[in-house]
Amino acid sequence: MVLGKVKSFTVSYDCLNDSNVPVFASGDSVSGRVIIEVTGEIRVKSLKIHAKGFAKVRWTESRNAGSNTAYTQNYTEEVEYLNHRDILIGHERDDDNSEEGLTTIHSGRHEYAFSLELPQIPLATSFEGKHGSVRYWVKAELHRPWLLPMKTKKEFTVFEHIDINTPLLLSPQAGTKDKTLCCWFCTSGPISLSAKIERKGYTPGESIQIFAEIENCSSRMVVPKAAIYQTQTFYAKGKMKDVKQLVANLRGESLSSGKTETWSGKMLKIPPISPSILDCSIIRVEYSLMVYVDIPGAMNLSLNLPLVIGTIPLHPFGSRTSSVSSQCSMTMSWLGMALPERPEAPPSYSEIVTEEQRQSLEVTSARDELEGPLFAYIQEFRFQPPPLYSEIDPNPDQASRTEERRPDTCPSR
Repeated sequence: MVLGKVKSFTVSYDCLNDSNVPVFASGDSVSGRVIIEVTGEIRVKSLKIHAKGFAKVRWTESRNAGSNTAYTQNYTEEVEYLNHRDILIGHERDDDNSEEGLTTIHSGRHEYAFSLELPQIPLATSFEGKHGSVRYWVKAELHRPWLLPMKTKKEFTVFEHIDINTPLLLSPQAGTKDKTLCCWFCTSGPISLSAKIERKGYTPGESIQIFAEIENCSSRMVVPKAAIYQTQTFYAKGKMKDVKQLVANLRGESLSSGKTETWSGKMLKIPPISPSILDCSIIRVEYSLMVYVDIPGAMNLSLNLPLVIGTIPLHPFGSRTSSVSSQCSMTMSWLGMALPERPEAPPSYSEIVTEEQRQSLEVTSARDELEGPLFAYIQEFRFQPPPLYSEIDPNPDQASRTEERRPDTCPSR
């Protein structure tokens, strides 16, 4: 019998998103298939998968140990996040070449499904740096008798989500600095810089609005600038090594002596970059916005405003506003149903005081004590009923004259 050959041997993932990019987060289920395409028939001892995720740091430094003696010091460190093994075909032992327990795979395309759960712990985001990386992959191994194992590996991406909709990341960032230039015994005026951004957290693709004021009281021509920097910090064996890289920048207009420039929301767009890595013990990725004044022949005057690049963008507030307005309208409609459109008229005098009660009132004792025109005026209106309730003013002319005599006390009218 002529043995067949393996035409292709690959790993494929079941993507959770519409872009067909294998991106996962802590707690997600990573599923996929090992695809084997063969011509003829092959006999297989086992098909295994090994899923692994880890952060690894490595760099070297040259050391001197005396005259004409030098050596290289290696710094390495590793943190494991995932280590999962599974057998899709066959058995655990594959070191012998016996013909027992073999599985025959016939000619054609064959798919073998696998699935695993990512740990429910904070995982470092996938990253490739100068002295370290964070990687996640699934490796498949095909073992056959009397042949070397076939191996294939495919990486997948993990994002540890950072939600920028938190009070800390929504807080504004601001700063102020000034600098006085000196040249021998001459001192020029100061250069002052103040800058502010609306929040600390952003996502890739957003633009940062920069509000700044630069005042040049020196005798030199200066240029205001702004830049986003990424700082990669690596830790191993108690040592630290960092790398700073420019991400994006902008340039303002040159500022001559005695001039002031104001940035009223100057836009600096964030390109597609890796999110911040803040929870890994050996790799840290941080961002900052530097607003600075480029001074020829002197150290720059700079302000560093910290940034956090997240994965969950800023929530829109339109839905919240409409929700509040809808609740308000519902409340007003409920009040409209509960209250009548016009108040009811008060009861008339005749409904409260009967004719017999009005005629039986005795006023002789009061007449003996009160004399004069005042008593006559009181007696005229004492037993008269109040006017009937009406929404219409019975004396409109008098009311209008009163309004004309009243002074206008509101300056906005």
